[in-house]
Amino acid sequence: MPDVRGLYIGMEVLIALSSVIGNVMVVWAVRINRTLRDTTIYFIVSLALADIAVGALVIPLAITISIGLKTHFYSCLLVACTVLVLTQSSILALLAIAIDRYLRVKIPMSYKRVVTPKRAGIAVMVCWMVAIVVGLTPMLGWNNLEKLRQTNGTIGADLLVTCEFENVISMEYMVYFNFFGWVLPPLILMLLIYAEIFYMIHKQLNKKVTANQTDPTRYYGKELKLAKSLALVLFLFAVSWLPLHILNCITLFCPSCDNSMCLLYVAILLSHGNSAVNPIIYAFRIKKFRNAFVKIWKQYVCCTEDPRLGNRPSFRIDSKERRLRDNDI
Repeated sequence: MPDVRGLYIGMEVLIALSSVIGNVMVVWAVRINRTLRDTTIYFIVSLALADIAVGALVIPLAITISIGLKTHFYSCLLVACTVLVLTQSSILALLAIAIDRYLRVKIPMSYKRVVTPKRAGIAVMVCWMVAIVVGLTPMLGWNNLEKLRQTNGTIGADLLVTCEFENVISMEYMVYFNFFGWVLPPLILMLLIYAEIFYMIHKQLNKKVTANQTDPTRYYGKELKLAKSLALVLFLFAVSWLPLHILNCITLFCPSCDNSMCLLYVAILLSHGNSAVNPIIYAFRIKKFRNAFVKIWKQYVCCTEDPRLGNRPSFRIDSKERRLRDNDI
């Protein structure tokens, strides 16, 4: 078991470094590239910030928990709730991205009038507020404190416990409220939204309907490519987090079943590893992010590009080309 725990901690450290560096690059890319400042990017940046917090805060706390420290019950509960808040924020950011892309395809002519930067910013704040409420619900009483008190010798008057997730978080909360209420329904809804997006895009490409006075093949072709990239982000999120939730369901519905620690460590690593994969998807599938990442690498790491020329346009673009570029995230 010590060897397994050591391997787990080493993998967690690698994931933490990759998550922080990769998602800082995402935020940095948006900062230096004005053409990336689209309403969809508000939600992508929100997702990146949550992933940075996972790498910089959640994973170090998870490593601390894995060595079985004795802490105050509510200190351990707050650590566990922080994980839940960031996870819920990621889910809601993905849902907001899906809705945003749906509106971009459904109402291309009036999209920019309906989805303004101010409304996108409000949507981001609402997502975080809901995530905080959902994630901090155990702090309001839906936790294992009474259960531990009823178990003789498990917890004393000082409320010191071995800080483990299952010791402080109620599995009823995790399964019935968190998973069945705030994880599974958004995932199913996003699946339906992306299915509708792909259907509408293929329908418009076949009909060759003009949108925004641009070539429909170009406009909807870009939307299809971006929708595929964001759907891949959603798919990897589901693959990364569902195993851990399935283990929670087994723990609740089959108390006599023995969950292997190795299996639990793999599920935890999958859930944390999701925070590191999104920048890789952006780099390989979204050209503007890829160009921004290359620019950051050359200019700030290799020092091979003159920073005075970094944001200077090399040629003029007319208004029609600017509209085309704005549609290509």
